[in-house]
Amino acid sequence: MSPARPDRWPTVRRRAGGHPSAGADDGRPDHGDVDPSARVPAPHAPWDDAAGPDGYGPAPEEPARRSFRRDRRERPRSRRRLVRRVVRVLTAVAVVQALVMLSLRWVDPPATAFMLANPDGAIQQSVPVEHVSRNFLAAVIAHEDAQLPYRSGAVTWDELSARARAHLAGQEDPSGSTIPQQVAKNLFLNQEMSAWRKAVEAGLAAELALAVDDRRMLELYVNYAQFGPTIYGVCAASWYYFDTPPQDLPVAQAVQLVGLLPSPGHVRRAPGGGLDFDVADGMGWLSRSHVLNAQARVPRHIEAQGFQPVEDAGIPGLAADQPASDDDCSQRPQEIADLIAAEGTA
Repeated sequence: MSPARPDRWPTVRRRAGGHPSAGADDGRPDHGDVDPSARVPAPHAPWDDAAGPDGYGPAPEEPARRSFRRDRRERPRSRRRLVRRVVRVLTAVAVVQALVMLSLRWVDPPATAFMLANPDGAIQQSVPVEHVSRNFLAAVIAHEDAQLPYRSGAVTWDELSARARAHLAGQEDPSGSTIPQQVAKNLFLNQEMSAWRKAVEAGLAAELALAVDDRRMLELYVNYAQFGPTIYGVCAASWYYFDTPPQDLPVAQAVQLVGLLPSPGHVRRAPGGGLDFDVADGMGWLSRSHVLNAQARVPRHIEAQGFQPVEDAGIPGLAADQPASDDDCSQRPQEIADLIAAEGTA
C-alpha cells in the first residue's frame, strides 16, 4: 500500500448503500465513485481577494455592490442630461422672446395681455404715430415719461433702486413706471402689484428698449394704453369721447385723455361727448382727480417745451401735414359707433 500523498484532493467514496465514506478501503482511488459536489475546496490565503468561493476563480461582485456602483456612475450622467435639457429649454425661450421683441418693430399685436384679461372686452384700432396730434404726444411725454427721448434704455439704475427701496418700505412710488415699462406691462403682464411682477416688468422693458426705438415705443404706447373701461388706444379714445380723429386733438382734449391713463376704468362718455365720472361703481372721483392733476401741470409743460420732446423722440412735423392713408383713423371705427349708439350718448 503506497503512502498517502499530501497534495491530493480528499475524495468521498460512495458505498453501495448510498452512504459516503472518506477515503478508500484498499487505499486505491476509485474515480468512478467520486462525487464532484463533495470536493473540499483548497484553502487559500485570506488576502487573496481574486479567489472565488471555491478557491479557483475570481469572486463575483455582490449584487448590491454592483447596483450601488452603477447608481453612482449614473447619477452624474442624469444630472448632465437634466442640465442640458434645461439649457435647451431656456435657450429656446430666450430665442422666441427675442424674436417677439424684434417683431414689435413692425408688427402691431392684435391684442395685449391687458385687453385679453378684460372681461368686458376691448375696442382698439392702431394708427401710425405720425397721424396723432402733436398736442397729444407732447402731453403723453410730459405726463408719463419726460425723459423718454433723452434716456438710454428703459430705466436708469437710480430710478429702479429708488422705486425698489420705496416698495420695500411701503412708501409711495417716487417716480412711477416709464413708458417702456408700461408698454411691457400692457403687452405681456397684468395689473398685479407684487415685487416679482415689477422685476419681470423691468427685465422685459429693458429688452424691449433694445429692440425698438423711441418713436416706435411711443407709437406702441399710445395705441395700446387704456383710456376707458373697454377703450384702448388714442384712435378709439378720441372718437369715443370727443367725436374727433386723433390728428385733430387740441391741447385741452389731449390733456383730459392723458389724465385718464392712471385710472381709466371709472369714466364713460358724457351725452354729446366729453368725460362723465358719474359711474355705477362710485369710483369716478379717482379718475376725475387724475384728470384735474393733469390739467394743472401738463399745459404748462407743453407751453414751455413745445413739440421739441416729440421731435427728439423721432417724430418731426405735424399730423396735419401727413398724407392721408387707409390706417390714419380719420373715420370713426364702427365698434365705437356701435358702443355710442348702445349707450345712447350720441
